Amino acid sequence: MSSRDRLLALGVVFLWGLNFVAIHLALEHFPPLFLAALRFAVMALPVIAFVRFPKVRLKWFLLYVAGFGTVQFICLFLAMDLGMPAGLASLVLQTSAPFTVVLGVLFLRERMTLLQVLGLLVAVAGMGVIAWDRATGSGIGAAALIPIGLTVLGGLSWAIGNIGGRLAQPDDSFRMTLWMAVVAGPPLYVVSLIVEGPSAGIDALMTIGTETGLRALGGLIYLAVLGTLVGAGLWTLLLSRNDASRVSPMSLLVPVVGISVSFVFLDEVPTVGEIIGATVVVVGCAVGVMARPRSRPRVRPTPVPQVTGPEPDTGPDRGGRADGETAPRPAARSACP
Repeated sequence: MSSRDRLLALGVVFLWGLNFVAIHLALEHFPPLFLAALRFAVMALPVIAFVRFPKVRLKWFLLYVAGFGTVQFICLFLAMDLGMPAGLASLVLQTSAPFTVVLGVLFLRERMTLLQVLGLLVAVAGMGVIAWDRATGSGIGAAALIPIGLTVLGGLSWAIGNIGGRLAQPDDSFRMTLWMAVVAGPPLYVVSLIVEGPSAGIDALMTIGTETGLRALGGLIYLAVLGTLVGAGLWTLLLSRNDASRVSPMSLLVPVVGISVSFVFLDEVPTVGEIIGATVVVVGCAVGVMARPRSRPRVRPTPVPQVTGPEPDTGPDRGGRADGETAPRPAARSACP
C-alpha cells in the first residue's frame, strides 16, 4: 500500500469508529431491521436519478451487495439491539479482517507472509479474550455470546462482500458503492416487514420529532452519508487497487476509535478483559499491516530461437549488416505475474 492509501484507510477507520455511536443513537428509536433498510432508502432516489449504473461483473456485484450491504447489517443491528455495546461491537465486527485474508488466499490466490499470519492469529486471540470476558463477566452467562456471535457473522458477511467487490471489477468503485445501497435496501425492508411487522417502522417515523427521534435522525444521516457514501466508497476503492490481505487488517484499528468515542459519548467503560483484548488486537493488526508482502518469483524471459542459415555478406555499415537487412527483434520480457 502507498502512503496515500494508508492515510485514506486511516480516514475510513475514523469514520467507521464513529459509526457505532451513530447506530446506538438510531437504535434508541428505530427497530433494527427497519433502520438497516432506512439507511439505504434515504440514498436510493438520488442515486437512481443522478448516478449511472457502473460497469461491473453482475454476479460478483450481487455477492458484494449481499455480503457487505444486506447480511452484515442485519447481523450487526440485531446484535446491538440485543445489548451488544457500541465499543465492543466495533471490535468484534473486525473479524472481517482475518476472514477477508483467508478468503483472499483461497479465492484470489493472494500470498501471505509468516508475519501476516502470526499478526492475524494474535488479533483473533485478542477477540477470543473479549468473548471470554463477556461470557464470564455477564450475569446471563453464555447467553451474552449471542450478540457476539451475530457480530462475528456480520464480520464474515463483510469479508464475503470484500471479495465480491474485488471480483466485480467496477469501472468506478464509488458508483458501485452507491448502487449497492439501492439494491440492498429492498431485501432489508422485506426482512423488516416479516420479522418486525409493517407498523414498527411507521410508528418510528411518526414520532421522529421527539428527542430520541431527532437524535436517531442525526445518527441515520451520519450512517448514510459518512458511513456509507464516504467510508464504504473509499474502502471499496482501496480494495480495488491493493491486495485484500494488505487493506483488510487496517479495519482492526476501528475499535480504537469505537471504544474511545463510546466511552466519551455513551459512558461505556470497558472492562479490564476488554482493554487487554483490544490491546492484543491492535498489536496483531500492527504486525499484519507492517509485514512486507511476499515477493512473487520473477519469470525469466523466454529466448527467441535463432534461425540458422548462410551468413549474409556484410557491408561496411557499423552493425555488420548488408544494406536493407534489418536487425533481429529483441526477445520480449515477460511481465511478473
